[in-house]
This record gives sequence, structure tokens and C-alpha cells, in this order.
Amino acid sequence: MKKTITFAVMHFSVAFTVAYLLTGSLLIGGLLALVEPAINTVAFYFHEKFWNRLESSSASVAAGALTP
Repeated sequence: MKKTITFAVMHFSVAFTVAYLLTGSLLIGGLLALVEPAINTVAFYFHEKFWNRLESSSASVAAGALTP
């Protein structure tokens, strides 16, 4: 969960900077920086869960192949 939180902070910062540079508006930059990374952070959390599950099943299959 710490990895997800630090990713969110980084993403919010990048999103705000890019949106502000493109629009020149603190309001629009702030709104974009909150909405897009918040959605992306939730997606990232589930992405990590999916990959952890996939890696676990791959390890189980590999361990089963080694058992006589």
C-alpha cells in the first residue's frame, strides 16, 4: 500500500504540473491533477493485485512441474 500512496503523490504532482503548463490555470490544473491520478491510482492498485496473483500462480505451476 505504501508503494501505491507514493505513486499517487508523484502522479498528482506530475499531472498538476503538466495541466498547469498546458492551460495556465491553477483551477483546471488542480482539477485535472485530482481527478485523473485518483482514477489511475485505483487502477494501479488493482493492476498490482492482478500481477501479484499472476506471479503467484506461475510460481505454483512451476513448483508443481518440479514435483515428481
